[in-house]
Amino acid sequence: MSYDKTKTDPALGQKVHEYLVSVGVETPVIDNGLSRKEKIDKIEGHFDEIVGTLGLDLKDDSLMDTPKRVAKMYVNEIFWGLDYDAFPKATVVENKMNYNEMIVERNISVQSNCEHHFVVIDGLATVAYVPKKNVLGLSKINRIVEYFSKRPQIQERLTEQIYHALAFILDTENVAVMVDAQHYCVKSRGVEDTGSSTITSRLGGSFKAHPEVRAEFLSLLKV
Repeated sequence: MSYDKTKTDPALGQKVHEYLVSVGVETPVIDNGLSRKEKIDKIEGHFDEIVGTLGLDLKDDSLMDTPKRVAKMYVNEIFWGLDYDAFPKATVVENKMNYNEMIVERNISVQSNCEHHFVVIDGLATVAYVPKKNVLGLSKINRIVEYFSKRPQIQERLTEQIYHALAFILDTENVAVMVDAQHYCVKSRGVEDTGSSTITSRLGGSFKAHPEVRAEFLSLLKV
């Protein structure tokens, strides 16, 4: 999904950013002061140089708009999760029904890009939590997974960021995150292993402290 400013909460995004910095899992970024348009213009110019350096003819009608396409894709489609003004709305509601069992959302799409080679990470996430005071709309979990996927990533940090953002928003450590993904830096280059995938997990609160809760979560992954 591309950046959609109508479904964002910049104030919450800034709070999440500060929290991720405090727990040491924020993406290494700098504030270069550039607007979205300025970033697109700058990337377009640099990519023009890359295409020319490769020996491709930018006067060809199939290639002439490639630098602009790539620049807009980077800023508005695959790396918009670098912008905390684009953090998704994630309003919680009071747990008035006193629900205290596990909530699990499986098979959440993960489409990211590795920060080492800028090629695709493609997989699925499972997120679970046991609520205390608050519950979160299910689609908000998908949007938070998507947000942190839309930046150059390593899977370990992606898993940590999803966990800590949800723990912060829900005000509970009773959160579990599992990501199973294929990395095209392994699949399409280097070792060129087309069959392997990588699994990462982050368990907190009761998921980590109580073996029976962990076992229930793991069993639900297999259903």
